[in-house]
Amino acid sequence: MKHRWHWLVFVLLLLAVMVACWRYCRWREHRFDPVILAAAQRYGVEPALVKAVVWRESRFNPQARGRAAEVGLMQIRGRAAGEWAQAEKVKDFGPQQLFDPRTNTLAGTWYLHKLLGRYQKTDSPIPYALADYNAGRSNVLRWNKGAAETNAVAFLNGMDFPATRKYVHAVIRQYRRYRPVFAQREQ
Repeated sequence: MKHRWHWLVFVLLLLAVMVACWRYCRWREHRFDPVILAAAQRYGVEPALVKAVVWRESRFNPQARGRAAEVGLMQIRGRAAGEWAQAEKVKDFGPQQLFDPRTNTLAGTWYLHKLLGRYQKTDSPIPYALADYNAGRSNVLRWNKGAAETNAVAFLNGMDFPATRKYVHAVIRQYRRYRPVFAQREQ
């Protein structure tokens, strides 16, 4: 009888820990939704796509730092953020401001909008823009030859960076997951 009581306490404790972890993960994944939504609306990018990029780039950690000097939620580099600041006439902009979730998401979404605009003549601009976001324009220009110039499937198949192909697929998968969430909010 005594051992059963210990097991019951253990199971209840385990259950409490699991619920707490689930609530924390849910909070972490949704705490920047208002910031993401505002930036997406400002620049005309689907909020689900912005959130998917944030998920892949930083896992919702506004203090994240990349190996190539990318920072914040959307892992923006100083050069891209500088272009955003200049285009938006942001005075006294400094790279340290990219650790602010709002600033980072605005700059990253502006940049993503710019990349999506580059590939409007394709059958699906999103894979091209995501590849550009991840691997850079010069690599996208190498990969979009022939049919891959306008056909996203051929483009993805022609990539010689497996990590970028995985990145694009992962972001698109999350984008599809987040779309219904934001669609419900708009109703």
